[in-house]
Amino acid sequence: MAASASRGRRGGSADRVPGHVAIIMDGNGRWANARGLRRNAGHEAGEEALFRSVEGALALGVRDLTVYAFSTENWRRSPEEVRFLLEFNRSLLLRRVDELIDRDVRVRFIGRRARPVPGRLIALMERTEERTAHCSRMTLRIAFNYGSRSELVDAARRAAEDVASGALRRIDARSLAARLDDPAMPDVDLLIRTSGEQRVSNFLLWQAAYAELVFTDVLWPDFDEAELARCVAVYAARDRRFGGAQDRPSSAEPEA
Repeated sequence: MAASASRGRRGGSADRVPGHVAIIMDGNGRWANARGLRRNAGHEAGEEALFRSVEGALALGVRDLTVYAFSTENWRRSPEEVRFLLEFNRSLLLRRVDELIDRDVRVRFIGRRARPVPGRLIALMERTEERTAHCSRMTLRIAFNYGSRSELVDAARRAAEDVASGALRRIDARSLAARLDDPAMPDVDLLIRTSGEQRVSNFLLWQAAYAELVFTDVLWPDFDEAELARCVAVYAARDRRFGGAQDRPSSAEPEA
């Protein structure tokens, strides 16, 4: 199905490609239920959708791709599903990291790296980051045990501690941005959510402050390169004015 547009003026260049695409991968459970399968089958099918999206992003020339893999709220799901997701993400990294290296894709993780995330999964995440650190064609960020409010609280706490120690003179947008999970992450240009839901669900609230939003009815396991290209085409037709300014605002100097 074609992507539905959020508010925004038309008139942009049809060949514009977003530098940073973020995706809320939604609809695995509904995809499985519609086929009479267990919910975990939807997560398994979503793996191929993720790698189709990586291939599609590379083909389009996207430099940064960030996906919402496991939120801080997902711990509320059934113990069986949580156990599956933890092990599934671990096995995914073990099985697919070489493919990412072959495609020159760097992998980074954002989110809290602490309990209840198992230590062996944290170690594997760090090992994956190390193994792909030399890759430069695209950066794939995986948000795992991630919640944007938690990220902002953690950044504010670190900034306050640095002020108290004398390492930081004052807290402002620049100092907070420097203390986010990945300070090198560029602002999001295009945020996509699959499955027809139209909310951001505590995902990249700081980084997506000026993002264009595109919602598609396609369930995540059915998402592919063509649907990604359609979402990018919706983005390309928008006139991004950032509150009236011609130039992209700096995260260090928020608009009044």
